[in-house]
Amino acid sequence: MADKKAQLIIEGAAPVELPILSGTMGPDVIDVRSLTNQGVFTYDPGFMSTAACESKITFIDGDKGVLLHRGYPIEQLAEKSDYLETCYLLLNGELPNAEQKAHFTGLVKNHTMVHEQMKSFLNGFRRDAHPMAVMCGMVGALSAFYHDSLDNNNPQHREISAIRLIAKMPTIAAMAYKYSAGQPIMYPRNDMGYAENFLHMMFNTPCEDKPVNPVLARAMDRIFVLHADHEQNASTSTVRLAGSTGANPFACIAAGIAALWGPAHGGANEAVLTMLDEIGSVENIDKFIAKAKDKNDPFKLMGFGHRVYKNFDPRAKVMKKTCDEVLSELGINDPKLELAMKLDEIARNDPYFKERNLYPNVDFYSGIILKAIGIPTSMFTVIFALARTAGWISQWKEMLSTPYKIGRPRQIYTGYPARDYAPLDSRK
Repeated sequence: MADKKAQLIIEGAAPVELPILSGTMGPDVIDVRSLTNQGVFTYDPGFMSTAACESKITFIDGDKGVLLHRGYPIEQLAEKSDYLETCYLLLNGELPNAEQKAHFTGLVKNHTMVHEQMKSFLNGFRRDAHPMAVMCGMVGALSAFYHDSLDNNNPQHREISAIRLIAKMPTIAAMAYKYSAGQPIMYPRNDMGYAENFLHMMFNTPCEDKPVNPVLARAMDRIFVLHADHEQNASTSTVRLAGSTGANPFACIAAGIAALWGPAHGGANEAVLTMLDEIGSVENIDKFIAKAKDKNDPFKLMGFGHRVYKNFDPRAKVMKKTCDEVLSELGINDPKLELAMKLDEIARNDPYFKERNLYPNVDFYSGIILKAIGIPTSMFTVIFALARTAGWISQWKEMLSTPYKIGRPRQIYTGYPARDYAPLDSRK
């Protein structure tokens, strides 16, 4: 933290000195906590200029296209690591050695099953319920089944809850899919890797238990790694805000899932496929490219550019490579996938998109991969939530292990001033 000061001049009052804080990386931050003593506070809709916490987990530099987990570039983790190792890194701050990784992986595998009565809970949903509705409800209900370790002040309880959530999320996600498809639920297998086990539970049935394609399992694992955490976004901030009240971890993660469900947050890769449906065929691409360039046309190319990354999405290069591997392995002849690849090629070479850094982002490629694997679009955000659970629970644990305050945003009140109650017969 640097020893620097900012000075705020309020007309008619003495200048206010505010400390300027410096992190390891990123811009300096003006500490405005003392402003309430002056009878004022800041106004920042969407909290776009406000740091609500201090964190050591994830760093993003959108202008330079940088995403670091505990200091490690996301590209290196996606290429050289795997999801469970990344989970360990997010939770504990360092990469595990061989013994630590084996122990952590064993813990996760031993907690993949959910309480058998949760199947009865699942049966209470309509068969046509959205999988995100099912997941949100079932994750919130975990506290009713695993209430033996819900003391937030106990570090061991926090660790147990973190393991349970990371372990059980693929099982719950697959249960939501199987239920909507009217198929029997497949139990997890502890002899499989994390992503391999998820695909097993998704696509196998009791009458045909086929081996999981390792190329697809690796692709799914990379999707999990690339979505594991993304700093203080809407859903992560929701988890922290819920956690600041002392709510149990399952309720906090359910709150994060609810926030992620919004189409402005977690539905981006689903929006890519909706856009491809709208374009229809390769012959229509030129027309829709022209529409995207027209400022007066509401059409937007989904999956291009990123609100955070002003240069390029560092996750997209890895996802592009993975996408090529999956399509090559499956040899799929799908007009929608052909359309997506053609759109990718045009946008990468068109000066209009290059000048504006509107490159394909991670959502563009992940949507194509998930479709190629055979996962329905209604499950896309569920998989996002599955992967992001590691980041959410790491952020929750970090908050509880340091001094924190209950979240309480302020407002500018623009309603009526105080007024007297009028009797019913005198109101116009």
